[in-house]
Amino acid sequence: MKLLNEITLRTPESVELTFTLAGIGNRAYALLIDYLLWGLLWVGFIFFWSATLDQIEAIATLTGIAAETMILWVIALGFILSFCLYVGYFITFEVLWQGQTPGKRFVKIRVIRENGRPARLPQATMRSLLRPVDDFFFLGMLLIIFSPREKRIGDWLAGTVVIQETTTPKRQRLEISRTSAAYAATLPELTQLDRLTPEQFTILRNYFQRAPKLRRPARLQKSQELAAQVQGILQLPGVLPEDLSDHEFLAAVYQAYQAQMSDRL
Repeated sequence: MKLLNEITLRTPESVELTFTLAGIGNRAYALLIDYLLWGLLWVGFIFFWSATLDQIEAIATLTGIAAETMILWVIALGFILSFCLYVGYFITFEVLWQGQTPGKRFVKIRVIRENGRPARLPQATMRSLLRPVDDFFFLGMLLIIFSPREKRIGDWLAGTVVIQETTTPKRQRLEISRTSAAYAATLPELTQLDRLTPEQFTILRNYFQRAPKLRRPARLQKSQELAAQVQGILQLPGVLPEDLSDHEFLAAVYQAYQAQMSDRL
């Protein structure tokens, strides 16, 4: 019996990926860490804002505005900035860290879209804006527990799920040509292979598992489409070498990515 539920998502490339959902325990643990870190930021903000209030009479004298009116404006602005700090914490990290906050990264879970792609600004914003609603009377926790896909309101409206972070696949032997091997050796100098997320690498791995079973025209078409996407993700400059086919390019990326991940273990 599995303690954590699994979910199967279909990517835009018509590849089915299976992920393990994060579970209420992992999500609560990650949220606790994030709230502790956010609390530290908020305390620092309050100290700064208190110092501003101490100087309110001097500011009011310079601006010609009544001190009482100035205090009300400063307090109102403080509430607005506190909310922006609360929302911005989750939005900033989930966008920059591809669906992870410090808490999620520590617990090894992440937010992804329902097509298997990383969460972006629209999804992170929707989830963050609705977090106060989900936190109200633990509504989000109840929805996560009783929802088949473990979604809170923010997840439903943003079209996201929270999964266990994909671990690096075991090194799978892939026969590649000398041309691919030579290009793989130069890739770390040409781009940052970390731009390829674990989910995107899984799509690449699935391609090589299915490629031998595909007919030549279908394989050529699929390799061409996937190569264009991978080249865009890695932001590789210019065109590929003439002696390097799309399939060989993908094999080089696969080899270089695995080698980099293995070096870090």
